[in-house]
Amino acid sequence: MTPGTDDRPGRWLDAQLHLLDRQVLDVDDVPVAVVDDLELSEVPFDQEISIDTPPPVITALLSGAAIATRIFGGRPPESRMQRTPWAAVVDIGVVIKLAVGRDTLDLAWTERWVRDRIIGRIPGGRHIPGRKRSEHSGSDERGGS
Repeated sequence: MTPGTDDRPGRWLDAQLHLLDRQVLDVDDVPVAVVDDLELSEVPFDQEISIDTPPPVITALLSGAAIATRIFGGRPPESRMQRTPWAAVVDIGVVIKLAVGRDTLDLAWTERWVRDRIIGRIPGGRHIPGRKRSEHSGSDERGGS
């Protein structure tokens, strides 16, 4: 079957061309991940797929530590892959855009942990990104300016 010959609703995507290795941005256009793999629905394992079987549907984008397995082969453990539900995807272009913020995803848990436990304890580590120093109030939480 070639793209354009099927009358079912939806969009034809070439996973390698349109999805894999694409940067994922949250609703605020902040990078949150890179697509390393896809999770598909209703794909039988170790069974031959007949020609009249409908194409699989993407259920999630998977991100994680996949660089070593790309170099040396194999597959990363499933527990190391972070899932972004396909329902959260709103646009596919040069980047993949999500309808949710990064704090609602498990993708950024390590960054949140480092931000809260390490960076936040450094003086000046709790500034608001994207705001110039002159826009900050006269004093911060420590009483200085």
